[in-house]
Amino acid sequence: MTTRTVRRARRTHRMLQVTGAGAAALLALSACSSDDSSSAGSGSAAGGLSGTVTVFAAASLKESFETLGKQFEQEHPGTKVTFSFGGSDSLAASITGGAPADVFASASPRTMKIVTDAGAGSGTPATFVRNQLEIATLPGNPDGIGSLKDLTGSGLKVVLCDKEVPCGAAAQKALDASRLKLTPVSYEQDVKAALTKVELKEADAAVVYKTDVNAAGDKVEGVDFPESADAVNDYPITLLKDSENTEAAKAFIALVRSADGQKVLTEAGFLKP
Repeated sequence: MTTRTVRRARRTHRMLQVTGAGAAALLALSACSSDDSSSAGSGSAAGGLSGTVTVFAAASLKESFETLGKQFEQEHPGTKVTFSFGGSDSLAASITGGAPADVFASASPRTMKIVTDAGAGSGTPATFVRNQLEIATLPGNPDGIGSLKDLTGSGLKVVLCDKEVPCGAAAQKALDASRLKLTPVSYEQDVKAALTKVELKEADAAVVYKTDVNAAGDKVEGVDFPESADAVNDYPITLLKDSENTEAAKAFIALVRSADGQKVLTEAGFLKP
């Protein structure tokens, strides 16, 4: 082999070494960049709330909680709040039966106790609002209903919530305190169902919550009655033991109890706890 050939071989070998080292360095830099990007992404996700919060709530909370749910999602991008509204007793039965949920907001301590006695709650439930009854009549109050006693008059079609539902239990308490007997044309499973009967003109009146009369707008007319002061319902809320998104659920409860949450609820007609 000539001297020129040897030199050319050595130069080629050195170039291959440099090229290989450069490629290795580029690969290392690329790996570091990938690791840093991955770490930053997971750190961002870990630092904030995400996922779905499932809330079981009394039917009378529908409008207020839907507003708060949207606010929560805006404040915490990456979260979603889903609701199941209904009679508190039915919701309590679903929870104790194993239905997956993160938060329970009941319209009475009695129905909340069903959940806590079954060991399905986490921590001590907190009362976040109160609600008072009102008579919902047809628009313009054509029957001239002015008191709870007027509902006992013959010929009136009156609807009540089922006695096992908080609004029904409160109505019965008001009737008992007034020593009045009322036989409704139907007992409904939740307060929204009772109100709907009047909205559809299938009933002349219903005993519901003030908040539901407010939410119905001009579809019904509200009539206050003094006996309702003796049958005000406390609304407790709690985190559920089997929650799959505990931190987000706690944050939603905190929003409900915050000044912003209380503002939404009081504007809907709820009373402060």
